Amino acid sequence: MNTPSPPPFARHPLAITMGDPNGIGPELCVKLFAEGVEAPVFVIGDAGVLQKEIDQLGLKLSLNRIDQPSESLFQPQLMNVLSVTALGEAFRPGAIEARAGQAAYDYVDRGIKLAQAGLISGLVTAPLAKESMKKAGITYPGHTEILADKTGTSDFAMMLANDELRVILVTIHVALKDVPALITKERVLKTIRLAALACESYGIMKPRIAVAGLNPHAGENGMFGQEEIEVIAPAIASARDEGFDASGPYAGDTIFMRARKGEFDIVVAQYHDQGLIPVKYLGIEQGVNVTVGLPFIRTSVDHGTAFDIAGKGIADHSSLRYALTQALRMQEAQAR
Repeated sequence: MNTPSPPPFARHPLAITMGDPNGIGPELCVKLFAEGVEAPVFVIGDAGVLQKEIDQLGLKLSLNRIDQPSESLFQPQLMNVLSVTALGEAFRPGAIEARAGQAAYDYVDRGIKLAQAGLISGLVTAPLAKESMKKAGITYPGHTEILADKTGTSDFAMMLANDELRVILVTIHVALKDVPALITKERVLKTIRLAALACESYGIMKPRIAVAGLNPHAGENGMFGQEEIEVIAPAIASARDEGFDASGPYAGDTIFMRARKGEFDIVVAQYHDQGLIPVKYLGIEQGVNVTVGLPFIRTSVDHGTAFDIAGKGIADHSSLRYALTQALRMQEAQAR
């Protein structure tokens, strides 16, 4: 059997974190590797859980247990696994449990340490459950905040992307009632800068950045709120002074359609659901979550743990495939 050659830009492997052991993450990982990966990749997770998934699904896939990323092999029907936990029969698909939340956090933590040591080029993350982590005493609201805190990154943002849209958020996991107070000129300007950085990771060096308004019809000249006049427009003006091709604020009900038609390269959305709904409406199987501003690549699936179907063998691994493909694309762009 001829062993395929890894792509020339893959100096260090990418790592996939398995996600919550009780969710669909393990199933997504084994289906991905059974189908085949394009470059040296390994999973940070639990070898026993993954082996059980392989057996249940009847996949032609072998595990290669590794201690270091450099031990990863690039062969068909082979999954490299750096096993962090040994849950054995303790994991229960579909259950929200502290030990599962702790395990999911530990996989991410190990991945961050490997990236900081320069042993991997980035992370692709399967879904974790905030409620399970909370039961374990871990209070981070999500992957993005864990990654930012552990790497000491103060300027970061969440970007959701597919083949038709790129959307970056000014605010992330906060209650809707708290959003207006968090929309400041400095925060919007920082997000515009990060939008440009995000596009550069895709090889777009002079992106057209569209900024959404906060209020209906982008405030309608102050009729429905002052944030566009007092905060968002001044931030856009400052960004243009810095040389960015930024424009807006545009009404939230039309900006995404315009971007999808090719008028803009990326949209700056003011809050979580404003930005995520249009991306996810186009299909979560072809969506990716990217943390912008980190010292390494991080992409993620565009969906949650799906506890309701965990262990049933019916999970679709398309989003994990897409997240890996996008991470490889960024890895290649960095190597140019």
